[in-house]
Amino acid sequence: MHKVLTIAGSDSSGGSGIQADLKTILSLGGYGMSVVTAVTAQNTLGIQGIVALEPEFIALQLQAILDDIGTDCIKTGMLANAGIVKVVAKKLKESGVQKIVVDPVLASESGAVLLDEQGQKALVKELFPATYLLTPNMPEVERLTGRKIANVSDMIKAAKHLHKMGPRYVLVKGGHLKESPVDVLHDGSQHYEFTTQRVRTRHTHGTGCTLASAIATLMAEGLPLMECIDKAKRYLYRALRFSLNIGKGIGPTNHFASITREIARAHVIEELDNALERLKRLNIGHLIPEVQSNLAYAIPFAETLHDVASFPGRIIRLGNTVSTLSSAKFGASRQIHHLVLAAMDYDPGRRSAMNILYSDTLVRRIRSLGYTVAEFDRGRTPPDLEQEEGSTLAWGVQDVMEELGRVPDAIFDRGAIGKVPMIRIFGTDPAAIVNLIAKL
Repeated sequence: MHKVLTIAGSDSSGGSGIQADLKTILSLGGYGMSVVTAVTAQNTLGIQGIVALEPEFIALQLQAILDDIGTDCIKTGMLANAGIVKVVAKKLKESGVQKIVVDPVLASESGAVLLDEQGQKALVKELFPATYLLTPNMPEVERLTGRKIANVSDMIKAAKHLHKMGPRYVLVKGGHLKESPVDVLHDGSQHYEFTTQRVRTRHTHGTGCTLASAIATLMAEGLPLMECIDKAKRYLYRALRFSLNIGKGIGPTNHFASITREIARAHVIEELDNALERLKRLNIGHLIPEVQSNLAYAIPFAETLHDVASFPGRIIRLGNTVSTLSSAKFGASRQIHHLVLAAMDYDPGRRSAMNILYSDTLVRRIRSLGYTVAEFDRGRTPPDLEQEEGSTLAWGVQDVMEELGRVPDAIFDRGAIGKVPMIRIFGTDPAAIVNLIAKL
């Protein structure tokens, strides 16, 4: 297991600093160690207090790790003051560790000063020359260079300026850009741009710590820097997309979104296969439409059709019962998978769906059981969506959900030319859907 040491402040809310670093390192398969530079009293609303540790004790923590366990990569975050910067820089130079990622934490989003002016000067003079990768955001770049940063061109110029201060590589992060976020990497001779889709969330606490720690963990594995940055950015994108709405202010990123997704895959297949066995015992052949049926289930935090599993060849009618050609698989169907993803956009907990035969009697029956039912009018479908399989249905269920403001238990349509009328049932998991089917 690759070892990663983080030298940073403690965040009592767990969203940034040492806590965010260790969560990131663990979720990416590394062994995380820590040297605490300061203790903060903070939550999602801001920082209420900071106590910096004595430089001598920080040096003692660092030496204890280096003398015994060692490390493959070091990441620094909040260093609090010039005394701490100097002792950390001295110890890192003595350690001989080459892979050092420096996240120059200067101030919090709420404006709290996390490294004073003397500390910033010490950072540039003492630590930058030992830095392998520097990862400042745009406000930090402006403080370090005295230059206003408004666009990618400014970021490139600033990266060149910072590179002359000593770091081998400089990654200027563009999350504060008004347009799509672009990060700029400069290696002394040329620059590279990394572009990602912006995530629409206010819960961004710990973003910088998370990215720097992810890069450091991947560097510890021995991956090339460009690959480390690319993979770390994808990790951060997912952590932001599924960020946590906790507290009264700006919530943290979700460090375990990626690992939760992967762990859940085997469970999703198992649940689908178990649900199919129950369906076979219920004699529901009369509920299967001419175009057959399918039952789908998505992993938590699903993003693409391949994050949803269903039955290849669909669920077919076999007399009074049902059967399939094989066990459930991921990416097996487009239409039903589109529906699940559309539902999850409104309610991440509604991860399962199944289509059954339409009839007025079934619709009335579902309503009589206390379930919410809504209708999708195919006549309202935009013409340009007719070409892609599954997109018409996805638009239809989204239209219904926008109107209701929630995901109903069932959505039906009365069909159209070349389109079979259908009822689609939505549930938290396959078992919930089978429970409803059993009552019909």
